[in-house]
Amino acid sequence: MPHIRINGANLYYEEHGAGDTTIVFAHGLLWSGRMFSDQVAVLKDQYRCITFDFRGQGQSQVTQSGYDIESLYADAVELIEVLGCSPCHYVGLSMGGFVGLRMAIRRPGLLRSLIIIGSSSDPEPTENIRRYRLLNFVARWIGLGVVAERVMEIMFGHKFLNDPTRVALKHEWKERMAGNHRIGITRAVAGVVNRAGVTEQLGQIGTPTLIIVGDQDLATTPAKAKLMCARIPNSRLVIVPGAGHTSTVEEPIAVTAAIEEFLVNEREESL
Repeated sequence: MPHIRINGANLYYEEHGAGDTTIVFAHGLLWSGRMFSDQVAVLKDQYRCITFDFRGQGQSQVTQSGYDIESLYADAVELIEVLGCSPCHYVGLSMGGFVGLRMAIRRPGLLRSLIIIGSSSDPEPTENIRRYRLLNFVARWIGLGVVAERVMEIMFGHKFLNDPTRVALKHEWKERMAGNHRIGITRAVAGVVNRAGVTEQLGQIGTPTLIIVGDQDLATTPAKAKLMCARIPNSRLVIVPGAGHTSTVEEPIAVTAAIEEFLVNEREESL
């Protein structure tokens, strides 16, 4: 699969399916576009589906700079423009959602709809910052493997982590996390932890919006999702039972169904 040069970085992306409308998937911190594999497998029959890896993560280039949310926003905008995706359906999980909110506020013409999964419009809560910076320090100087188990408890809900039938899948995702480039990922973590909030600007969003959150999400709680839904005009909220922060992996069928239903309704309302 190809790389594309965006704002001085070689970003890895994949394109699947075909259709008159494109869905762009933007992943969460520590992961890659692979976290949407189950959704793409279903949606590619009706849509052109594009996943990409943010700089320093997945198979994209580790750069010296450009990891703050404003730079990631600029990367996503240019990628959509260069690949001719607009107006697209944008699906952003956590960090990808931080980017999507900014896009809907500032560049609504790029979007046909916005789907935010396990994300927040607020800055990082003060009580999390010290802990995340400590984990990031250890990951940078000792290695991700040392903190992987602790981070898994943030990224996944207890249902997934304690399910004996999903031990192999849990191990697979733990290994993917630990396999990240130490420099790239610690720069990416710093960018997320230091982000500004956009809550006060949510009322400017006119793009049809779906907000999805797992009821076991500890990183961006259901309360954060409810706040966004209350502030974004005509937005919809789906709470996924049994899912934590990485709901596309933990409860893929429920998440895909919510996305499909929303896209069908959006298409019918636009006719």
